[in-house]
Amino acid sequence: MATEVKHEQPVSTERNHDQHVVERAQDFWSKYSKPAMIGLTAIVLVVGGFFAYNRFVKGPEEIKANDAMWKAQEYYKIDSFRLALNGDASTPGFLKAISRYSGTKAANLAKFYAGSSYLQLGDYNNAVKYLKDFSTDSKLIQVRATGLLGDAYAELGKKEEAVEQYKKAGTMLETDDFNSPEYLFRAGYLSESMNKTAEAIELYKKIKEKYPNSQRAYDIDKYLTRLGEIK
Repeated sequence: MATEVKHEQPVSTERNHDQHVVERAQDFWSKYSKPAMIGLTAIVLVVGGFFAYNRFVKGPEEIKANDAMWKAQEYYKIDSFRLALNGDASTPGFLKAISRYSGTKAANLAKFYAGSSYLQLGDYNNAVKYLKDFSTDSKLIQVRATGLLGDAYAELGKKEEAVEQYKKAGTMLETDDFNSPEYLFRAGYLSESMNKTAEAIELYKKIKEKYPNSQRAYDIDKYLTRLGEIK
């Protein structure tokens, strides 16, 4: 009778390997569980804090800022620019809204109103200050703010800076066939006054080619003729 030979599995070796893996995992966790939990807790706190800030702090601040500004906006609409800036006995103006509710969207918008108000009052340095500090995702409002900044620089006699802002305003929203040709014209006119004839011609031609139906395009040939571009 043949003797059956059985191949025994190295059970003890496998068990030793598994035990070694478990021990290494336990050792890793004992070393790094605390830093890992601290890191996870920090992430939770940051994310939670962000949402809590937006809901319980920033949200109410925006409401308060908007409530504070409505009367100032009414004064602005009727050209009472000093009251719009400084407010009256019962309501704050744009300047207090900016300082009191810093960081809110309403306070940012108040900078636009403040800059525009100062421009109307002839305080061009303050107009520059607030308009430079204003920014928005609304291209139409940003075009207007940039154009007003150009106006303020022009009133201060800073023609180079004014031309730069006018050109920026004139190319920011090219589908706008009212503001774009207007600011391009102002840039061209100022360039002409600085004897930058080639630059002025280029800007006038851009109005004629891109905005042929605009108000500025109707008489642009007069300016091109004056510069010798049209005989």
